[in-house]
Amino acid sequence: KRKGLAEELRAAQRQVHVLEEQLFNAKIEDIMASTPTRKNSSSQQPRQIRIFMDGAFDVMHYGHMNAFRLGRSLGTYLIVGVNSDESITECKGPPLMNDEERMTMVKGCKFVDEVVPNCPYIMTSDYLDYIFETYDVDYVVHGDDPCIVDGKDVYASAKRLGRYRSIPRTEGVSTTEIVGRMLLMTKHHHMRHKLRGRGNSVGSLSGLSITGGGAAAVVGGGMGVGDEGNSSDDSDNEIHNDDEEDDELSVFTASQYNDGERIVIGNQSKFLTTSMMLRLFSAGVKPPGEGMRVIYVDGAFDMFHCGHVRFLEEAAKRGDYLIVGIHGDSLVNKRRGSNLPLMNLHERVLSVLGCKYVNDVLIDAPLAITQEMIASLKISEVVHGTESDDIGAIDERYKCPRELEILTAIKSPIDFKLVNILARIQKKQAELQRKIERKKKAEREWFNNKYDQKVQNGSK
Repeated sequence: KRKGLAEELRAAQRQVHVLEEQLFNAKIEDIMASTPTRKNSSSQQPRQIRIFMDGAFDVMHYGHMNAFRLGRSLGTYLIVGVNSDESITECKGPPLMNDEERMTMVKGCKFVDEVVPNCPYIMTSDYLDYIFETYDVDYVVHGDDPCIVDGKDVYASAKRLGRYRSIPRTEGVSTTEIVGRMLLMTKHHHMRHKLRGRGNSVGSLSGLSITGGGAAAVVGGGMGVGDEGNSSDDSDNEIHNDDEEDDELSVFTASQYNDGERIVIGNQSKFLTTSMMLRLFSAGVKPPGEGMRVIYVDGAFDMFHCGHVRFLEEAAKRGDYLIVGIHGDSLVNKRRGSNLPLMNLHERVLSVLGCKYVNDVLIDAPLAITQEMIASLKISEVVHGTESDDIGAIDERYKCPRELEILTAIKSPIDFKLVNILARIQKKQAELQRKIERKKKAEREWFNNKYDQKVQNGSK
């Protein structure tokens, strides 16, 4: 009976994939039917619906990737304009990431087809006309929050032409909130509760050893911003209600024990990861075909950055199918300490799934790669880079693939690591703190206004 049910389940899953593909194709047909034919389009070529989006994408995260996914779903080809360092600096101060680093991140996203460099931070009607003409764009897309400059809607001309579309913001995540985690170095994003009275419950950028060469060691939590010398700050407990139950813990939550106390790592962030979101980011993922050379890499991939993207690009060149193992929150915290990982497992999985060089991910991957795991995933080669945020020897971690002679160390294309981001933030901590407070206030006002309006409209 079990065998029959298992086969029925597999058949149903195959049918779901077929129906999803048919639904996607039907949606594209509807979009094409409602989009006017361009003057210079050739009837010999398949019709493309070309979408344009732009932004700074500083400290790019899975929220940006989801925006790209949503934007591309309105057409068949996504062009993304990346604002130049110069124009961002003129309007709101220098970005944390430079042009090349931000371009690498956008180019590495699987939902993006083409990238336009050096876009102005403030979009003008003239520049939009240039984009429409030069890149044969059908629609310009922006989030559903207003974009007003000097009292005027930046996209007014596109709206008049019927060539503007909006997408919802990915709620629960923003660059402001993520940089805030690094500034305050609290554990709210991945820790539920700790024993009252223990020290080091709040970390700090000062808890990182940052050297001129970019090497780093996480040596445990120091004092957070505004602790005023109180090393036994207990703000995690002051914010979280001790009576709260653990029913809010995510499905990937892991726990560890410290002096008999259960410390839960991997609590939900403000971003609500659903199985649907994971499926949307996993769209197009297929198992490796017969005879394919499978490459395996693993790590924390915390604060997914340009160093990760460049390394994964190089690793992917070594085979036909790249699997990325992503370590769980408790494992990363045990190895790196402080408040790390800055992004919980859900967030890191979505970030890596959004990378165009990755074919599949292994969620909550074990630290040690075993023979059984190699056989199960049909791994041909295990690869690691020369640059890493991890501390300590890797002998035990890669013992089995080394003995099987399938372990390869490749030179990391760039030496960019998480510590580089933290060092930049440390340099401009006070300035960023003020900027974040302003942005958080604006985001709260936007959020409250959006949902107040929905409530009012629903009560009419």
